Amino acid sequence: MTIQWFPGHMAKARRQVEERLKIIDIVFELLDARIPSASQNPMMDEIVGHKPRIILLNKYDLSDPAVTKEWVSFFERKGGHALPIDSLSGRGLETIPKLAESLTQSVQDKRQAKGMKGRAIRAMIVGIPNVGKSSLINRLAKRSVAQTGDRPGVTKSQQWIKTGKNLDLLDTPGILWPKFGEERVGYLLAATGAIRDEILDIYDVALFTLKIMKERYEKRLVERYGLEEGVSDPLQILEEIGRKRGILRRGGEVDMERSADLFLKELRNGKLGPISLESPGDAAEF
Repeated sequence: MTIQWFPGHMAKARRQVEERLKIIDIVFELLDARIPSASQNPMMDEIVGHKPRIILLNKYDLSDPAVTKEWVSFFERKGGHALPIDSLSGRGLETIPKLAESLTQSVQDKRQAKGMKGRAIRAMIVGIPNVGKSSLINRLAKRSVAQTGDRPGVTKSQQWIKTGKNLDLLDTPGILWPKFGEERVGYLLAATGAIRDEILDIYDVALFTLKIMKERYEKRLVERYGLEEGVSDPLQILEEIGRKRGILRRGGEVDMERSADLFLKELRNGKLGPISLESPGDAAEF
């Protein structure tokens, strides 16, 4: 499966990001804590280059805490800096400015050595669509300055936001890559709502996700939908979810597409509890 998904505004966004990096001190890269590998744009290393970067594992409240801890260690072993955060509640955000100041101290020192005045740290926020960039900005700025939404592609242009004397933020539109080479990446992005439901068949996305849930969080499915333990086939699980919830067509047949839609909405909204759909071990396999 190859998903073509690189509309014109995303190509333009990449060019704008690359141009603005010249005046940026540090990059904040937002990933979805439930799917850190799948939600990391593989072009980002190339785009950002050697600029200091902080990886922010957002939607931490929706992810499995134990697995998120593994991801933090994973990125640190690679020489990076990772922080689990929740941009909606503000959890973990207080650490960001302090770490940014530490990582950009050499830049400030060079400015002072040249006799230049100190200034606020200039940070660029990057990430794929619907990962929570605007919510993060609003939290850090302590006011509503960036448009938010639960659908991909809300941010359409770049804007500077002041968050006090020491940190200025540059928001950017979400950037996806030209195509998803791995089938699992597309399905994981679809499962968490990073790409529109029209891009992939919602029925296939639900079956893919149910397979992972069955392997890792079977008890959650049993408790949420009143299923019998031991049901192994994702198709049977989805059908049973629809039957338990009364999502039936005329004649008593389960409406599988509506059942898939219900399951994915509840998964995205945290109704199935904190879950992680991939771990560092999964990422190492691909």
